Amino acid sequence: MNLLRPVLGMLGLAVGFGLYAAANRYGDPVASMLIGLMFVVLGALAFWYAKGERWIQVLGAVLALYGLLRMTVLH
Repeated sequence: MNLLRPVLGMLGLAVGFGLYAAANRYGDPVASMLIGLMFVVLGALAFWYAKGERWIQVLGAVLALYGLLRMTVLH
């Protein structure tokens, strides 16, 4: 069993929650822009990491689309 993958997953989750909380300190509209940008980056990285796994690529595209909507419409 590869123990590094779950550890990195938990570390990434903790970093993500920390960045989300830090971005909320700026107030709108800056917080919406920063959070949207984080979702776009997360989606792009998930799409790139997928390497042929279609469901992860779809998830990455959905995350990136949500990030773009968060930056433009959903603030």
